[in-house]
Amino acid sequence: MTTAALFAMLFVFMLIGMPVAVALGLSSLLTILLFGQDSLASLALKLYETSEHFTLLAIPFFILSGAFMTTGGVARRMIRFAIACVGHLRGGLAIAAVLACMLFAAVSGSSPATVVAVGSIVIAGMVRAGYPQPFAAGVVCNAGTLGILIPPSIVMVVYGAATETSVGKLFMAGVVPGILLGLLLAGAIYFRARMLGLPRQPKASLGEILESARDSIWGLLLIVIILGGIYGGLFTPTEAAAVAAVYAFLIAVFVYRDLRWPQVPAVLVDASKVTVMLMFIIANALLFAHVLTTERIPQAIAEQILAWGMPPWAFLIVVNILLLVAGAFMEPTGIILILAPILFPIATQLGIDPVHLGIIMVVNLEIGMVTPPVGLNLFVTAGITKMPIGAVIRAALPWLMVLFAFLALVTYVPQISLALPNMLF
Repeated sequence: MTTAALFAMLFVFMLIGMPVAVALGLSSLLTILLFGQDSLASLALKLYETSEHFTLLAIPFFILSGAFMTTGGVARRMIRFAIACVGHLRGGLAIAAVLACMLFAAVSGSSPATVVAVGSIVIAGMVRAGYPQPFAAGVVCNAGTLGILIPPSIVMVVYGAATETSVGKLFMAGVVPGILLGLLLAGAIYFRARMLGLPRQPKASLGEILESARDSIWGLLLIVIILGGIYGGLFTPTEAAAVAAVYAFLIAVFVYRDLRWPQVPAVLVDASKVTVMLMFIIANALLFAHVLTTERIPQAIAEQILAWGMPPWAFLIVVNILLLVAGAFMEPTGIILILAPILFPIATQLGIDPVHLGIIMVVNLEIGMVTPPVGLNLFVTAGITKMPIGAVIRAALPWLMVLFAFLALVTYVPQISLALPNMLF
């Protein structure tokens, strides 16, 4: 009864257009008032605990770091480096766009930020070079999803906080899948470009490659600072995020000088707006997770599934279907905080590694970013290109098939995700 009431209220509130964060908080509050055994004081305490969660402090710092990097011209330099490396291949500009998304994902942690930073430069350049606009838009829309898979990833931080899984292990688990997905997209682009006879760029000399690498080195060093600092034992992921924010500010203002002092307050305000929105969703989603836990809803579902004798492979099919449906209608952070407390105890009882489950969830949420009606990357790409949203959906669909194949691979070959963290931890 409590479970049905909780989810029924949540879906009704969302269907009538209520913001996701408010729907989560209000359904939790009403469930406690009408059906629960817990007190309202516990909800207030949970909100207070959320504000003190050390792991979640990484989120505003990574958002700020990404804001400085996006505004400070780092993306433009990474794109130049990527074109110098692979532009001479058939469809090289599109492959360079994927490589640039991989590089920028490693400093931003956000999928929409990756699409904006890379797409606003590359898509127009691809069209001028003779690429069809839908082709260019579809490539960047899907490649931008790497922003939440290649570490550092805000979504991984949220999953780690919700399930008490090591964020360091999650970051390391995202490296091989992120590179693999980039290679799959690049391979698909190459074969499609050969079929369409798309142009290639003049081959860059070794000197041009080294010059572009030197120009982008300060942005690329952020990857080394974040991951090297975490795995070298110098600081935690949260401390790494703070260091990244300070480093990104120094690079944008004093090294590249693409960001002037009068622009800094505007960057801080924009990053604050995103942070407040995201943290408000997280706070209310954690209230929702608190109600689930106090009412023993995840444990009851886990016991029922175990009673059915469902094998792990069948459970993972259910997980993927559930996440794909949710991803079409909700924002990734909300999905993680609603479903992770339910799926996590079931997965652990079935012997599924929590880190592997985390990567499966992230890949599903990548697909959700390019799935209508709420796929955020679709709307960001439409805003950049001025294309109708329907045209962007059609442009993204062929490349979405690559993401589905990749999801099946990651789901049933756990060593893709676990080999690196198991080697290092």
